[in-house]
Amino acid sequence: MHHNETSRLTADRAGIARAAELLRAGELVAFPTETVYGLGGDARNGRAVAAIYAAKGRPSFNPLIAHVADVETASRYVIWTEAADKLASAFWPGPLTLVLPLREGHGISELVTAGLDTLAVRVPAHPLAQALLAAFGGPVAAPSANPSGRISPTTAAHVHAGLDGRIAAVLDGGSCGVGLESTIIGLNGNPALLRPGGLAAEEIEAVLGQPLTRHATGDAVSAPGQLLSHYAPRGAVRMGASAAQGNEVLLGFGPMACDENLSPTGDLTEAAANLFAALHRLDATGRPIAVAPVPEHGLGAAINDRLRRAAAPRDS
Repeated sequence: MHHNETSRLTADRAGIARAAELLRAGELVAFPTETVYGLGGDARNGRAVAAIYAAKGRPSFNPLIAHVADVETASRYVIWTEAADKLASAFWPGPLTLVLPLREGHGISELVTAGLDTLAVRVPAHPLAQALLAAFGGPVAAPSANPSGRISPTTAAHVHAGLDGRIAAVLDGGSCGVGLESTIIGLNGNPALLRPGGLAAEEIEAVLGQPLTRHATGDAVSAPGQLLSHYAPRGAVRMGASAAQGNEVLLGFGPMACDENLSPTGDLTEAAANLFAALHRLDATGRPIAVAPVPEHGLGAAINDRLRRAAAPRDS
C-alpha cells in the first residue's frame, strides 16, 4: 500500500465519511484520540492490521487496542461482564482499556490479539474519534501514529512528518489534549491492572468495589492483556528449514510444497496476516513445526522475531 502522499481530511461531515470509507476499504487512517493520534485500520482485516505494523516499522507483534464507538459495538467482539459494565458506565468514553475474552465468531484479526484469546477494547472520548468510529461502525485497531521509537504524535503535522506516503489519510482534529495513555485493566479472571495510565487505579477500584491485582515491579508486562507469555506453539519450532524432517509439519513461504503457506506469492503483508492462524493450525496437529526462511526486511523482521520466540527453548 504505497501512497504518493497522505491526504489531509478536515474534521467535517465529508472528511469523516471519507475516513470511514477508507477504513472500510482496508486503508489506514490516522485520527485524534484524547491522548495522541492513533494509526487506525479495520481490526477485522488482517492485511490492514499488517499494514499498520509495516507503516510504523514496529519490530514485534504486540497486541493492539481495538477502538469502538460504544459498549454495544464492543460486546459484538468480546464476552461482556458485570465488571466491564460497571467500568464502562463510569469511565467510557475515556482513557480506559478493558481486556476481555473474545466472543465466538468475533472475526478479529489474530494480528490484533497477537494470537491470544482476549481483546483489548476502548471507547475514546475525542469527539472526532467518536464520530469516525460511529461512521465506520466497527472496531479500529490503532497504536500511536508514529514510527516506532519516535516522539508521540499530538498534531496532524506530527503524523505527516513521520508517516507521509505510508498511510492513506490523516483526519485533522487539531492538537490532542496530551493526556497520559489509557489505563489497561484485565477482566479475564480477577480484575488486574495491566498498565497504569490516565485513569487512577484507585478510582477503578472504588467503582469495582474490589482491589485490582497488581504486577510486581519486576514483572514484564509489555502489551495489552499480557499476563502470560505471548501465544507460542506447544510443540518444537525449527527455523530456516528447506523441508520437513521426520515427523515435522512445514510452514512455507513463497512457492513450495508445504503443509501451510504464509504466502505462496512471497507477500510479507499476507504472511503477517496469516501467521498466527497458520501456527495455531499446525500446532493442533501435535507435531513439531519446521519453518521455511522468511526474509529479514520489512514485516519479515517482525514475523521472524515472533517465530524466534516460538522456537526458543521453554521450561515446560
